[in-house]
Amino acid sequence: MANQTRSVSSTSPTRRAQSGSRGGGNRTDIPTSRHADRNPRGNGPRRGRRRKSHRVLKWILALLGLVLVAGAAAFAYLYLTTEIIPPEKQALAQKTTVYYADGTTPIGTYADQNREIIDCTVLPKYVGNAVVASENRSFYKDNGIDLKGIGRALLNNVTKGTRQGGSTITQQYAERYYLGETTSYKGKLREAILSLKISRTENKDTVLCNYMNTIYFGRGAYGIQAAAQNYFGKDAKDLTMPESAMLAGIIPAPASWDPAINPKQAESRFHRVLGIMEEDHYISHKDRVGAQMPQTIKYSPENVYQGPNGYLLRMVRNELSSGKKAPFTADDLDTGGYRIITTIQKDKQDLMFQVASPTTGNKHQPPTLQTGGLSVDPKTGAIISLYAGDDYLTHQLNNVDQATFQVGSTMKAYTLLGAIQDGVSLNTVFNGNSPRTFSSVGKSVANAGQVSYGYINLYSAFANSVNTVFMDLGEHVTSQKTAQLAHTAGITGKIDDTTTFDTLGLDALSVYDVTQGYATLANGGKRPLLHLVAQVKDAKDQELYTAAIQSDQVFNADQVALLQKAMTTTVQYGTASYARSLGRPIAGKTGTANDQTAISFIGFTPSLLTTFAVWNQGQDGSALKVPDVYQNEFYPVQLFTQYMKSALGNSPVERFPAAEDHGKIGGPDGSWGTGYKPSYSYTPRRNYNYEYVPQQRNQQQTVPQEESGAGSGSGSGNGGGAEGGNGGTTEGNSGSESSQ
Repeated sequence: MANQTRSVSSTSPTRRAQSGSRGGGNRTDIPTSRHADRNPRGNGPRRGRRRKSHRVLKWILALLGLVLVAGAAAFAYLYLTTEIIPPEKQALAQKTTVYYADGTTPIGTYADQNREIIDCTVLPKYVGNAVVASENRSFYKDNGIDLKGIGRALLNNVTKGTRQGGSTITQQYAERYYLGETTSYKGKLREAILSLKISRTENKDTVLCNYMNTIYFGRGAYGIQAAAQNYFGKDAKDLTMPESAMLAGIIPAPASWDPAINPKQAESRFHRVLGIMEEDHYISHKDRVGAQMPQTIKYSPENVYQGPNGYLLRMVRNELSSGKKAPFTADDLDTGGYRIITTIQKDKQDLMFQVASPTTGNKHQPPTLQTGGLSVDPKTGAIISLYAGDDYLTHQLNNVDQATFQVGSTMKAYTLLGAIQDGVSLNTVFNGNSPRTFSSVGKSVANAGQVSYGYINLYSAFANSVNTVFMDLGEHVTSQKTAQLAHTAGITGKIDDTTTFDTLGLDALSVYDVTQGYATLANGGKRPLLHLVAQVKDAKDQELYTAAIQSDQVFNADQVALLQKAMTTTVQYGTASYARSLGRPIAGKTGTANDQTAISFIGFTPSLLTTFAVWNQGQDGSALKVPDVYQNEFYPVQLFTQYMKSALGNSPVERFPAAEDHGKIGGPDGSWGTGYKPSYSYTPRRNYNYEYVPQQRNQQQTVPQEESGAGSGSGSGNGGGAEGGNGGTTEGNSGSESSQ
């Protein structure tokens, strides 16, 4: 056995190879090297490589398995922890509409996005069906995500480096309604998870409705309601089936497929949607064949701030969103879908524009002449109408609350109120001659037209806006008190209280400011808060804001009643005599800038106050003299009378409260004025034409008897009732003042 064993073991390599071969036959290609016995089966390195590849494959499969398990675990975790969050604010953004006081006539809108969210139950079924046919045929059957679409999108993203969707209606809804636009992988994963949860928790009709209220349709329209209005001029509930199909068809690329831009593509998409609607049994074959491509309306995007309403919209926005205590933010107004009801009365606003605008009123008005008008209810502070300019886009400086003008003698009302508070009788006589020099300013002051009125009481001095009397009065009252009373009345602008000239109104204020102050005087000393907004409601008609009718008693009512009595003389026989044609008690005051660059009038009944101011401004912003024709006929009084005649109409005539003068002649210490009551006083007076014709003048001067009785006085000149005049300097360049 031993020999046999050795014999076997000593067999040559060739024989071992031959005996080891299977299947018979001679193998002549077997290697005979000394290494051949290490590979008894003869496969050599190939078999080793195969084993190595198998090991690598196993590792790869194991790794992929781990990745899949980890991914599934992560997905499960994200699914369990992902909540249906509150909707993205942008998705719910709706335009806010501003209305006139009637609550139904719109003035304009605020909109970050032009959207009006509607209840989809009012829509015909075919509206939603058309959207489903266009965007996601399997919508009513799928679980909210499209795996094939996601796969295609991922492949495209990897191979082409672009971001692509693959979204169902539910996914698009989740993206726009909850997440905001997203193209990142992380965002798409959240979108898919949220879509799955939504499909299990929300009704399909709810998802579709929210989607239709969110999607962009082109022409600046977000949501089906805005789209129906911008394409067909109707509400979404009134859309026809063909109109619905057309709108649904352009959803993927509304800016490019708008029928007005690309009619062929729009019609192709229209027929595609109809075909799918027929295939999916939403419509009959007859419906599809009979449907014609609908005609869209011409779309002309307008800037909401164009025209005069732009000023109203800006003022409303500022009132609601400016300041630390503002009830809303600008973003709230742009996205909240509110209904803002203003105090502006449509008929009065149209009237104001008709009277004040050079495009409808005085067409001969030079282009440099600016006008501001404001009409308010002094009892509540509600702004009834205003004129701030013709077009906000071409003249953004608001002539009511931004532009300023030198207010002139309208400040005399506060000086006179100060005298009443100090116990001075309005029958106290002052020297109304012109010119006079005043030590407090070291300058000579003249009356308009260089008129000397002689010795007159304060009624006549106020009626004729006698500068020399009010400089005298102002020295007693003090400039500080005049300014303080104006601020207490509600004026917020700067008033120089260091000089007696403040009674002549050398400061520049806005129409809004001076109106706020006089509203307090018209309201018996109660200071109302001027406001444009009456109410704000949300889309569900729930009240969010109501204007507080604020009315603080800041002045003694009896003293203000006496002031009102004096202020009626301006219209009875003074500088605003033209307004007598209204046939009812009117109180007020005219004002003229020292250099005649501005003229104004503020007049009121107990329940309606209106201000008109006119100033001349060059293209470079420089102040120019108002043309004489507007000064001579005192244009603001003309505007006031024309407006008030129609605004008051046949309303009952209101009278001011009875007033008693408890003051003393010459004041408490007898040092005011001349200290005695005259037997008569000089009161120049004008008889006006009641049709305003700037090219003509009809001036007739008379000297009526003053109610205070007969006596002596002096006066000369042609000052008349008009303000402005030619007071000028009487001592070279000493800087004398003439302002009425």
